[in-house]
Amino acid sequence: MGLLTIPLSEIPDGRPTTDQKAREWCARLEAGEILFFPETPVPLAEDDIHFLLGQQQTDSSLHKNIAYKPNIDRLSGVDTKTADATAVTRLRSVMRMYSQAVATFLTAFLTPYNGNWTLDYASFRPQEEESRNLPLRRRNDLLHTDAFPTRPTHGARILRFFNNIHPTRTRDWMVSAPFADTVRQFAPKQIAPRPDSSLTRTGKFLGRAIGLGGAIPSLKRSPYDDFMMRFHNFLKENSAWQTECPKYSWKFPSGSSWMVYTDTVPHAVLAGQHALEQTFLVRPEAMVNPGVSPLKVLERIASTTLV
Repeated sequence: MGLLTIPLSEIPDGRPTTDQKAREWCARLEAGEILFFPETPVPLAEDDIHFLLGQQQTDSSLHKNIAYKPNIDRLSGVDTKTADATAVTRLRSVMRMYSQAVATFLTAFLTPYNGNWTLDYASFRPQEEESRNLPLRRRNDLLHTDAFPTRPTHGARILRFFNNIHPTRTRDWMVSAPFADTVRQFAPKQIAPRPDSSLTRTGKFLGRAIGLGGAIPSLKRSPYDDFMMRFHNFLKENSAWQTECPKYSWKFPSGSSWMVYTDTVPHAVLAGQHALEQTFLVRPEAMVNPGVSPLKVLERIASTTLV
């Protein structure tokens, strides 16, 4: 698995020097490489970092991973009944500024995607990742590809931009072979992608029509999303694969950033504390090399459309 290092000296104004360079970076992302910035191109103010680092120590209601939803300017993962109202207001402001700053940077940096993505959630991850006590399917230390249980992408790809804001510690990742290589080990025999049957399509249509889409997330999923959710769970539950698959380790230092298509690259977070992340859903028509996307890989396996 490749990691492409991009020093800020290569992007003095935050953008590629040529359109060809922008397309190259998009293509390498799409193929499963990690783009790594030893010095973040999206710096936060020092007082904002100190504020974020202090929240876990001062307010038990802010211990969870905290999501910021830019489309409605709201936080989730915060107990507003017990949290300090001033701290919550500032946290929302910091997360809003972070989300906007990442979006501004990537608009200039990944120009082939402009106008073809949706700004999804941002998150603040204050907890220590090493030895977290979580249910198996929620564990971050098991290799997995990303899928959203309640937010199907319908073929859009999941691009994530990360910042390690811990003052001293690295954030330790492990990755495995890209999606196309990994999925072929198990499909179609063990976990085949399959289109909806006429009965399934009718059931989903009727369920959405009577307003059950919010209560039953599977009603909103395309066949592609159904597979990606099942594959996410299958990888985490497959102890033999977790042990035997190819593994590559990366340690992202304090003050660095990296981005990766997490639906393509099986990844696990083994250690680290205090990280920020912004997610983008990049539409299929924006891809520089659409043939390597999970959607196209699965459609070739299934010999049919899945969205």
